Amino acid sequence: MQEKTTTFGVIGAGQMGAGIAQVAAASGMNVILHDISSNFVERGLATIAKNLQRSVDKGKLAEEAKQAIIRRITPSTDIVDMGSADFVVEAASENEEIKFKIFAQLDEICPSHTILSSNTSSIPIGRIASRAKRPDKVIGLHFMNPVPVMKLVEVIRALPTSEETFQITVALAEQMGKTPAVAADFPGFIANRILLPMINEAIFCLYQSVGDCDAIDTVMKLGMNHPMGPLALADLIGLDTCLAILNTLHQGLGDPKYRPCPLLRQYVEAGWLGRKTGRGFYSY
Repeated sequence: MQEKTTTFGVIGAGQMGAGIAQVAAASGMNVILHDISSNFVERGLATIAKNLQRSVDKGKLAEEAKQAIIRRITPSTDIVDMGSADFVVEAASENEEIKFKIFAQLDEICPSHTILSSNTSSIPIGRIASRAKRPDKVIGLHFMNPVPVMKLVEVIRALPTSEETFQITVALAEQMGKTPAVAADFPGFIANRILLPMINEAIFCLYQSVGDCDAIDTVMKLGMNHPMGPLALADLIGLDTCLAILNTLHQGLGDPKYRPCPLLRQYVEAGWLGRKTGRGFYSY
């Protein structure tokens, strides 16, 4: 089995990528945080600094520890920098073609021992692995949002994923303070196969005027003891991401029960993507 991971690469410095970089650095690893522009990387680093400062203010983290975590993160705008990583997580947009291109690049750049993982919410890992010359070293590592807070990580084995790759990935998830749950390589895995149809049904309730946003979310919060209503959660995830996952479920499983609500498509087409654009089912 390969030696312990010391350098951890993250592709994508958005909400998920920044969170993954933070927990990896907090667990003692050196992290390379990559995105296509320095603006995106700087925004990701600012998010990490803000999250850590909140922990310092609450007395959960010492200032020295915060500074040590930040020092372990190296910004990057050149994917060639991933050549020094032992383990890489791709956390780019939920778009197959973007992910395929990234994996093809990583396959050429990274040393033969490097494990290539995807934080995809729904795209089958086998489909991604087929684009690499090392399919045995490709695996799914799906973190939950917000990454520093949520304990769960789904570990998804594709058909060619080796036992060694799987064991290293599970150990790495545990090193980062996460609880790994193993999922088979079906579209949506476990989390989103259950979550997205619920969110979609809540959108259908809004679409068909069964209730307004507040009523739908209040029923789920107070009636089902959910910490956040499904429409507010969709806004947090991003309505474009919700639509992409539902399209993957619908196409991959071929069942009409996964068809995205027309209202969701309408909102995405209008650019109302949730919190990140200031408008979704709610205004921010």
